[in-house]
Amino acid sequence: MTVTLILDGFIDDFLLSLQSIIENTDSPIYILVNGKQDFHKLENLSSRIEINYQKQKLGWSNAVNLLMAEVNTDYLVLMDPSTRLTGNPFPEVVMALDEGFVGVGWRGGLVNLEDEWRSVDDKGAGEVDVLFGYFMVLNRTFALQVGANPSAKYYRNADLELSLALREAGGKLLQIELPLIQDRHHGYYDVDAAYREKHSKENYQRLLKRFRGNLGILAARR
Repeated sequence: MTVTLILDGFIDDFLLSLQSIIENTDSPIYILVNGKQDFHKLENLSSRIEINYQKQKLGWSNAVNLLMAEVNTDYLVLMDPSTRLTGNPFPEVVMALDEGFVGVGWRGGLVNLEDEWRSVDDKGAGEVDVLFGYFMVLNRTFALQVGANPSAKYYRNADLELSLALREAGGKLLQIELPLIQDRHHGYYDVDAAYREKHSKENYQRLLKRFRGNLGILAARR
């Protein structure tokens, strides 16, 4: 299992997330340095770290697709730098993946049908329709075959679109409680508000157009 992180500024907070992985797991770590930025603080931190520097900044889905293609372990962790490990989450995650789930995550939920698919309800641990990109562990081969939609430049709602695409392909997703916490989510709070709303809306409208009404891909209601 390889933990992947996308560096997109705010390197000091990024380092806190990275250090929590180093201290709590023995997994290899693959960092995508997304666009021109100073990343010298990442060098020589650990022999477990591999760095891929992309001079031209990639959109969220293209970055995810690159990670899935470049990493060669059976399982791949998509982890937002706002997430911190307080323990080793992987033994429980691997058990679920070995049982046949193609994705296991910390937060997610069920599509709200009464709201005509416009929102997601967090129902706690159990099988879900979608997982959030704060911490999502995927069967890499399955996820690579499905792929993230390259149209999604921004992360928000793109993780939901990827989740539903995995379910449409026959995969099942599981939400479980894990030893994680979340600090400030720079990808949401520290981007231009107009940019955030524009691309979030575009992602969700595309999701609705593709999936809304396809009840067969959803998990059982609970």
